[in-house]
Parts: sequence; structure tokens; C-alpha cells
Amino acid sequence: MIARPFAFHGGVERATAGLLRGLVEAGQEVDLLSPGAQAPVSGVTLRRLWLPSLPPAARLLALAVAARSAVRRGRWDVVQSHERTLGQDVYRAGEGSHRAYLSSLGRRGGRRLYHAVVLALERQVFTRTPRVVAIAARGRAEIERDYGAGRAPIAVVYNGVDLERFHPSHRCHHRSTARREAGVAEGAFVLLFVGSGFERKGLSTAIEALAEVGDAEARLVIIGKGRQSPYEELAIRRGVRDRIVWLGPRVDTDRWYAAADAVVLPTRYEPFGNVHLEALASGVPMVTSTRAGGAELIHEGLNGFAVDPLDPRAVAHAIERVRIGPAAAMAEAARRSVETYTFAAQAEGFMRIYRELRTGTAQNP
Repeated sequence: MIARPFAFHGGVERATAGLLRGLVEAGQEVDLLSPGAQAPVSGVTLRRLWLPSLPPAARLLALAVAARSAVRRGRWDVVQSHERTLGQDVYRAGEGSHRAYLSSLGRRGGRRLYHAVVLALERQVFTRTPRVVAIAARGRAEIERDYGAGRAPIAVVYNGVDLERFHPSHRCHHRSTARREAGVAEGAFVLLFVGSGFERKGLSTAIEALAEVGDAEARLVIIGKGRQSPYEELAIRRGVRDRIVWLGPRVDTDRWYAAADAVVLPTRYEPFGNVHLEALASGVPMVTSTRAGGAELIHEGLNGFAVDPLDPRAVAHAIERVRIGPAAAMAEAARRSVETYTFAAQAEGFMRIYRELRTGTAQNP
């Protein structure tokens, strides 16, 4: 498996680590090829892909070259990549389609060379990799629309979640202490935003929606990294600066799900979003975006709502509906909706694809 280094603090990293553990527990021998320093993963052989210090665009190309060279030197049954590399048998499109991502933002910004390199690599990956795996039906549709002509069927294998770490029972252990740490009143209605890359994740819409929520005691707790100043200025303009708590990146997200009454993620582009799995597993209803792959988990009015991420009033209305409840029923429905999304199920989904590669069959699960 080819994947960037991970430190277990982000959703993508937790998903990769969980899949690796699932494969090992299923009896697979796994080598992880990764650039940079990587903490050990029990049962996995780590192999370093050495890359020089380079600008981002050049580093993408260097990683593709280094991975292809390593694949040619190795003697593996199956090579799976989570990065835009060359020579793999399986590509897990965890980042979705970069073309669709750029379209969702409506511009390319100042990184034209970087985007051009990503798009060039993406085309090679999607048109030349024998098996492409999307992480949600929405992502599969995007890839088929942009790159699907003449290629093998694209499978969907959903991510897994740690159903013990993210559990509704943690509310009784962490809710009060986490709220005190954040300076939030015990009885306040707390919205939690989890995500780095604030523009793409829709933080501006979340702040605008907070200003529209009728409950002046409601609070928005933000976990993630990114430029805060534009969003702090927006909060000042909308009169909600004192209703927002900035926590930065955190490794203890399970505590903060336990402290929350709802999770809000009006993302503008999200191939899946492990926040959806973690929040729902924690028994926390979600207000999310119709543009998120994770919206496939949302049952309208039962465990949350999926709305237009560019419409703060629609987001605020959905928040109000969650606030009205019934809280216990929504929490139960949230948990129940993700109990089959285990790392073992994710590993089995990929092993089915490995078996198809070995036998020369290709199905579209």
C-alpha cells in the first residue's frame, strides 16, 4: 500500500490506519510504502520512499516516480495506492476528483502549476489503473463522468470507523469536562465543526448559519487548522464572535463529539468525510452538505439533514430542527445508521477486489 505519512490526528489518517489494521487482522501481509517519517503500525512492514525537499508540484511528480520505481523492484501480489502515483493495481480515490474539486470552488486560485500537475497525474491514474475504488457513490459518479470512458467498472468501498472510540456512552464521561475546558455552559446548545481547510469545509457558511439561529446561547466549537482571521472578521461582522470557540487541531475529537449536540459541516466538496462516520457513531446528529459523499448516510429528519452548503439560512433551519429534537431518538438513529461501517467491512471490500484481480474478473459492487 502506498500512502502519505499519517499521525492519527486527522480523519484521513485514522481511516488509513484502520484499513491497515483491518487487513492485518484478516491475515494479509501488508507493506506500507510511505514518504517521510511514519509511526509504526502493528503488523505492517514500513518501507520508506525517499524524496528530496521540493516545492509541492515537483514533490507530487517525485512521489509518482519513486512509487513506480519501488513497485517495479518489489514482488507483491497487489499494489494499492492512496496517492496519485503510477504502476499500482488499485487506486483508492480518497480525495475524489480534483477536477470536480476545482469546479466546486469555482476557481483555481494562485496555484496554477500545482493544479495542472495534479490534473495531469489524475488523468493518468484514472485511465491507466486497472481498478479504481471510490469511497462513496457520489465520488464514483464524478469519476465516471470525467474519466470513465472505456475503463473498468469503478467500485465503492466505504470507510470504516472505530465504533468503540466513537460511542454515545462517552457523553456521560466527557460532556461536562470538555464543555468546561471550552468555557461553554452545561446547558448551551453546542454545534461542533471539525475540519481543516476552512474554505472547502464551509466554515463561513457555518458561521453565517450560527448568526441565523434563534438561540443566542448556542455556541459553535471549531476543531481544525487553517487561516482564522477571515472567519474571525466574519464572526465580528455577524455579531457572533463571542459565541465561537476555536480549539485548533485536536487528537481527542471523541471528547468533543461527546460534548456536542450537533455537528455542522456545510462542505463545498467532500468525497466522503470521516466526520460523518465519527459524529454519527458518537450518537450526534449531523447538518451536512448535499455535496458530501457522507450525505449518503443521512436520513432526513432522523439522524440529521443534508442541505445546500451555499445557503446559510437552510443550514440554520436544519440546525433549528435538530435543536427541537427529539434528541434521544436522533442520537439513537445516528448510532444505528453507521454500525455496519467497520474497518473489517472496509478491509473485506478491498480483499474482494484483490480476489477479482487475481482471477481476472471485475464486478461493480
